[in-house]
Amino acid sequence: MAGAVVMDDRGLVVACAKCGQRNRLTYERLDDAVRCGQCKDNLPPPSAPIELHSSADFDRLVARSSIPIVVDYWAPWCGPCRFVAPELQKVAARLAGKVLVVKVNTDELTDLGDRANIRSIPTLAVFAGGKEVARSSGARPAAEIEAFIAQAVPHGAASTRSHK
Repeated sequence: MAGAVVMDDRGLVVACAKCGQRNRLTYERLDDAVRCGQCKDNLPPPSAPIELHSSADFDRLVARSSIPIVVDYWAPWCGPCRFVAPELQKVAARLAGKVLVVKVNTDELTDLGDRANIRSIPTLAVFAGGKEVARSSGARPAAEIEAFIAQAVPHGAASTRSHK
């Protein structure tokens, strides 16, 4: 689903697997069950890491998401980053609907790397309720990443919803 997810100013736009209709999953309701607007089939939550292409997308997502965001700060030349990529695929699939895994290429979005004071990659950060709640550097297997996320947000996604 990674290629099928597009971000706009209101949410994630995904194509229905059954009919192809584009549907928006608003940032504030990423933890809600969603049906396709055309065929009414259930739309599964994103189950693969989503590559971010702008700082504005990052800011909107982190500020408004109803579920925790796991950010992978990485670069294409980084060997450990390439090791952790398939592990993050597993995490995104297993925790779909509970967290959203996104990737920030620090070579492309240097401002985000600078703003977050990223000094080594890969670095994982967990954001909940609009704030960074945990950070860890280094490559690790999926089970350790999941334990890190569980420790960062022990009560799950429901406790992170911010009402403004």
